[in-house]
Amino acid sequence: MALPGDTQRAMLNALDEPALIVEGSIVRLANLPARNQIGAGIEGRDVRLAIRHPQALELILAHGSGEIEAIGIVEPGRAWRLLIRRLGPNVALVRLIDRSDAVSAEKMRVDFVANASHELRTPLSTVLGYAETLAEEGDLPTDLRANFGRTIRDEARRMLRIIEDLMSLSRIEADRFVAPGERVDIPDIVSTAVANAGHLRGAANCEFNLEVADDLPPLRGDRTQLIQVLDNLISNALRYGCGRPGSVIDVTAQRSGAWVLVSVTDHGPGIPREHLPRVTERFYRVDAARSRESGGTGLGLAIVKHIIERHRGSLEIKSTVGIGTTVMVRLPVPA
Repeated sequence: MALPGDTQRAMLNALDEPALIVEGSIVRLANLPARNQIGAGIEGRDVRLAIRHPQALELILAHGSGEIEAIGIVEPGRAWRLLIRRLGPNVALVRLIDRSDAVSAEKMRVDFVANASHELRTPLSTVLGYAETLAEEGDLPTDLRANFGRTIRDEARRMLRIIEDLMSLSRIEADRFVAPGERVDIPDIVSTAVANAGHLRGAANCEFNLEVADDLPPLRGDRTQLIQVLDNLISNALRYGCGRPGSVIDVTAQRSGAWVLVSVTDHGPGIPREHLPRVTERFYRVDAARSRESGGTGLGLAIVKHIIERHRGSLEIKSTVGIGTTVMVRLPVPA
């Protein structure tokens, strides 16, 4: 026996996800999430207008029960799990569980593993190729042998940097819900990061223009991680903005209301607009060849993003092709 109409309505309204009660082939009741997702006028209409999925419709219309994974029921590409339960001989409860976040997370995990494997496989193949040549060819000229050795060393260092960045990213993600508790001094962090940049490739061609306000308050943060943020931003600026002698990198730190703003600006080639939404993704590169050649791992901005999120701040990237790029970090001032 089917439940009374008032009981069915109350049951539907208690659910957070979209839910329908279907009698025969007609949608008798739909809760607010279902009406928002599928259409306000869905009640009293044929279920085939609400759920355009052959397997799900077959199960509903055959008065069966079960679960079905479906994509594109409400909008193209969106993933759902349909839970179909009988309330009576001719009545079914249909719940739509949004699986988009889980599917997206799984895709990100798969893509991450594939990208990490590729990034490590490329230098490893080079190392193996040169090592095999050195092992098998005993009469190589001294200069060629030395060149092979340098290549092996550089590619091994590249793999080490990737592994270190992956480990760093893993540690940051593990602590993402733990607010840092140290008192940190932003001028100290800026000066340390600029000093660290002195040994990086391209630093000889660049000058640093520092503008650090005198009245910056101490912040709650993780000093090591915030230095890592500036290290990554400055190394990117050196990599792309110091292609010629006399290049300038601007580093500023100032207060704006409840925030401290720290920015790094280069005057390099800039980033095309279509790439900006993706530059903080792991292993995403605007210019893959140049990034690898200059020692980039493709993880720097992903690390920056996760550190800033842990500090309850925000990250903004502005860039104009032919003019340069500015990366701004906002960090909250303690109340």
